[in-house]
Amino acid sequence: MREQSKILKDGLLFTGIYILLLLIAIFIPFLFVFFIIVFPIPFVIFTSRYNWKFSTGMLITTLCITLFISSYDLFLITLTVGVGGIALGEAIYKENRAYETWAKGTLGFIVGLLFMFLFYHVVLNINWMDEIDALMNESFQTINSLMTEFGFGEEIKEQMIMVEEQISLFKYYLPASIAIISIFLAFTAQWISYKTLNWLDKRRLFFPPFKHLNFPKAIIWFYLLALIVSLFNQDVESLSYFVVVNALALTSLFIIIQGFSFIFFYAAHKKVHIVFPILIVIVSVLIIPPFLIIIRIIGIIDIGFSLKNRMSKG
Repeated sequence: MREQSKILKDGLLFTGIYILLLLIAIFIPFLFVFFIIVFPIPFVIFTSRYNWKFSTGMLITTLCITLFISSYDLFLITLTVGVGGIALGEAIYKENRAYETWAKGTLGFIVGLLFMFLFYHVVLNINWMDEIDALMNESFQTINSLMTEFGFGEEIKEQMIMVEEQISLFKYYLPASIAIISIFLAFTAQWISYKTLNWLDKRRLFFPPFKHLNFPKAIIWFYLLALIVSLFNQDVESLSYFVVVNALALTSLFIIIQGFSFIFFYAAHKKVHIVFPILIVIVSVLIIPPFLIIIRIIGIIDIGFSLKNRMSKG
């Protein structure tokens, strides 16, 4: 009886914390983007203490309150962060390893985001592909009109047409974008939750060093398969193209992360200051993006030939 009372008390406490965060985000809109990162934390902490069965009740209660005080948009956001947070919390409750917890949390956020997109498409009849198309067309029309007004030459206009054609393909990366957003949300929520649980419950939760990250070799085969198929399938309207470009984008991302991980490992192995691998990441991502091709090759070699293990044994 005392245990049930404590669970109920904690459930009401964390529900109240989430609603408070939501109200702050509603009344101070510029904080909303930051609060998206912390929204899942109450669900993670509560679930990590009890389990998903009790957290389901907390989620239902939170959804009812959210729908009462705000719109269906925030209702869907609450559902997404709730499902993702419960997935993370359940993995922590079961004492899964950090990267396994991250994977389960990512899957939870993907489920929540997919439900959100399906709700908009089926219930509200909003097609996100069409919305992205319309937004891009409007933006390019504005740019073209400005270029005409300021008298830019035909060569610049032709280059802009080529850029427009390339950017118009971004809509086909919507599934990959959902996955990447989910990976980011799961990582940030897990990292903040680890820090919070270590402080509140005196636990010892942490991510293993990034330099020891190793993705399974199957990623290379998925990457190569997607790459080969993409060379022979250039029909942008086909379903297979839609699947392949997203598979290629995701596997490329994982391989690049593996490449950066090896650079950090190599720097530690050679006792090079950590500032150098950090600079390589910054330069590759923000200053010289083509350098990511080299990082990807390093990632492929590391996964395929287990370079870290070989260097450690050597």
